[in-house]
This record gives sequence, structure tokens and C-alpha cells, in this order.
Amino acid sequence: MSPTDALPKTGVLSPAFRYSTGTEAFGSERPPRLRGLMRSELRLVFLRPRTAAMLGFLAFVPVMLGVALRYFHDGGSSGGGGGGGMDFVNQVTGNGLFLVFASLAAALPFFLPMTVGVVAGDSIAGEAHAGTLRYLLVAPAGRTRLLLVKFAGVLAFCLAATLTVALSALVVGAALFPMGDVPLLTGDTISMAEASWRALLIALCVAASLVGLAAIGLFVSTLTTVPVAAMATTVGVVIVTAILTGIPQLSGIHPWLFTDGWMSFGDLLRNPIPTDEILRNLGVQTAYTAIFGAAAWARMTERDITT
Repeated sequence: MSPTDALPKTGVLSPAFRYSTGTEAFGSERPPRLRGLMRSELRLVFLRPRTAAMLGFLAFVPVMLGVALRYFHDGGSSGGGGGGGMDFVNQVTGNGLFLVFASLAAALPFFLPMTVGVVAGDSIAGEAHAGTLRYLLVAPAGRTRLLLVKFAGVLAFCLAATLTVALSALVVGAALFPMGDVPLLTGDTISMAEASWRALLIALCVAASLVGLAAIGLFVSTLTTVPVAAMATTVGVVIVTAILTGIPQLSGIHPWLFTDGWMSFGDLLRNPIPTDEILRNLGVQTAYTAIFGAAAWARMTERDITT
């Protein structure tokens, strides 16, 4: 059977399909450009109503936290501490920029992973369920190229989701709390300009912390043609990992869990900045990406994933 025999018999390919595959008409076998595939994938990810709803929910998290701290918080601010989420919360009423850090700390354990799990789980399984995956492979998009584009789309969502929380928190923090020089967790004070750069680094660090989960979700997505199952499994992995993290008797495996270093971004609010935990977290994310990325590639290249 020729490639054209496997294509829809409508006589005309949909604009989205033509654009994503680089096929302008039947019989054209020109491999799609990577740039065109990437543009199509970004449109697929970000133009869905579901994605807009998830980003809207993430933007609302700082609003809820800011209003609660502005009107219902009785505690005073405190310096120092271990760099956990409560350190950021206690500082918010004194400086609105800390709402960025507090919101990221609040969203990272569940809200951000939940949305990333939905997008990653749907990446391949959604195409298979809709029947478009086989057409993308026949076009030919190339299995490895398609997998890389799908992973890049999930990573773009990780960054967009993190920046949505950070920017919403910055706006809410500026509206509800004073802004000015920022006290660090070590007691030093830095200018607002320098603190803004550190806030950007923290957002990037949080986004990078989700890369390992994105790779896990991509792999799970290659195992099924049911998107909901892939989404639920990926979110379930986060929940199970959080449970394992909370059991002291399992402390020996904690350094190997992809969530163990998620709160290391708090070290960016110290002076000087200790980098050991941050680099260890990035190393763990890299390892998970390599392992589950290779597993996803093996699944894509060696098995029939279109049925």
C-alpha cells in the first residue's frame, strides 16, 4: 500500500494536517520542516480550551494566596529559615515580590505537576486516539523527529505554566503589598532590580524541575491510545512520589526521586548562592529525561503505536 492509500479519502487534507506534515497535496512526500512541525505543535498545545483553562487556574493560585495573606493573615514576617515555602509566605506582607516565590512554592508540589501531567500524557496518546498519529508517521514526519517535537511542546508548556504563576503573582503582589528592596533568607538585602533577576532565575529553575516529569509523561503517553489513562497515570506518579517523600523510613530513596530537589530554588534567595542542591536537582531531572526519553524513543521506533 502506498503512503497515499493510508491517507484520508476526502480528497483534501485539513489545513492543520497539511501544515503540520508539510504535505500540500496527495502524492507529496517532502519531509516536513522541523520549524513547521514545532509551530503546529505549539498551536495544538496552547490553542486548546483545556490549556487556557489550566493556565487560567494557575494564574488564579497567586490571587487566592495574595488575598488570603492580605486580609486573613495574622502572622508577622520572619527572616531566616530553611528556604521552604513558609519562609516565603512569612515575607510576603513585607514585600510583594515574595508572593512570586510563595506562589511557586505552593503550586510546585501539585498544581504545576498536574497540568504538566495532562499535557504530557495527551501528547502521543491524544494523537493516537484521534487517529492522526498514523497520518503524521506516514507523511512522513519521522518518529524520532515527531517525538522530539512533542517533548519540546511539553517543555514549552512547563515554561509557560511556570511563568503564568510568576507573572500573576508579581501583579497581585504589587497591587496588594509594598514593593522595594528585598530581604534575603540569609538576612542580607538586595535591590529590587537584582531581586527581579533572581525571581526570573527561580521561575526557570522551577520550570526545569518539571522536565523529568515531562519525560515520564511522554513515555506513558506512548504506552496507550487512551489520553485520559495516560494523564491519570502521570499525575498518579506525582502523587505516589509525594507519598514516598513523606515517609521518613524511606529516606534512603528520597535523593533518587525526581521531586526531591524541587524546593532547592529557595537557595537562589541566599547570599552567596549555594549551588549544590540546585545542580543536584538539575542532574536528577537530566537523568530522568535520559531514561524515560530513551524508553519513549524505543517504544516509538520499535512497536506499532498507532493501534
